[in-house]
Amino acid sequence: MTNASTPAGVSPLTVVIPHFNDEEGLAVCLDRLANQTGIPGGFRVIVVDNNSRRLPAQVCANYASVSLESEPTVGPGPARNHGAGMANSEIIAFVDSDCYPDPDWAAAIMAHFADPASADVVGGDVRIIQDKAELSGVEAFESVFGYRFELFIRRDHYSGSGNMAVRRAVFEAVGGFGGIEIAEDMDWGKRATTLGYRVAYDPKMKVETPARQTFAELTRKWDRHILHDYAKVSPAIPEKTKWVLRAIIVLLSGAADVVTIGLSDRIEGIGNRFRGLVCLIRIRAYRCRKMLALVGASKRSSAAGSWRK
Repeated sequence: MTNASTPAGVSPLTVVIPHFNDEEGLAVCLDRLANQTGIPGGFRVIVVDNNSRRLPAQVCANYASVSLESEPTVGPGPARNHGAGMANSEIIAFVDSDCYPDPDWAAAIMAHFADPASADVVGGDVRIIQDKAELSGVEAFESVFGYRFELFIRRDHYSGSGNMAVRRAVFEAVGGFGGIEIAEDMDWGKRATTLGYRVAYDPKMKVETPARQTFAELTRKWDRHILHDYAKVSPAIPEKTKWVLRAIIVLLSGAADVVTIGLSDRIEGIGNRFRGLVCLIRIRAYRCRKMLALVGASKRSSAAGSWRK
């Protein structure tokens, strides 16, 4: 992409990247964006830092079309809102700093929106980087279950915001993402579909991301999701009973997903599938215990701390 000749606010596409203490990942993401194909004239990129230890100014300075902003309100949602508010393009794309777009990622976005009758929101594929033949259990598990964007879009009608694009007019009509205390991409998607906007999945809109390296990193992710979900449960006994039953279903559902791991095209080899299965059993057991522990807790915890870790 010929970024040096791209005037801010003139291109048809703006890419917004929230950033928090990930200069190494951001550098890879920006390099991938700088080498996009099929986008004459390039596009604008807005990096919005969210209270990092230091601003990634040096990283961003390497790219002429990249502007760096700061958002003091904690959370990726407010950071994305800040960037979207500065976009003058017809299309706004969101990608996380640890997601690395394929060379034709931007072209796939523009091809989707070239049809006025196409869906108003589009989400793409997120694949775990596999740079070795033998994966750890966490890497194998995440390769299959970590980023199921197609399932979220087709079944639940929302896209994860780490790889999503939307018409600017639609984003303005729906309003911005929520804060750290909610699952902001799910909440945004539900508001969009309630207003009648359609969400589509495009496998050509693909990014890669590193897997979490330890089981503790994986549990922190689920801590946040569980706390988001439990915040919606009322103190009434019937609602808490439903939550307990849901925890049991989470534990038992691992049996059904044995088939998913066995047939997945996202990993190869019996050893990788076995290690992924062991991690699946461990994480489902962890989630069940965590969910049951919340029922007996004296006060409700916040999801903000777990995100910041």
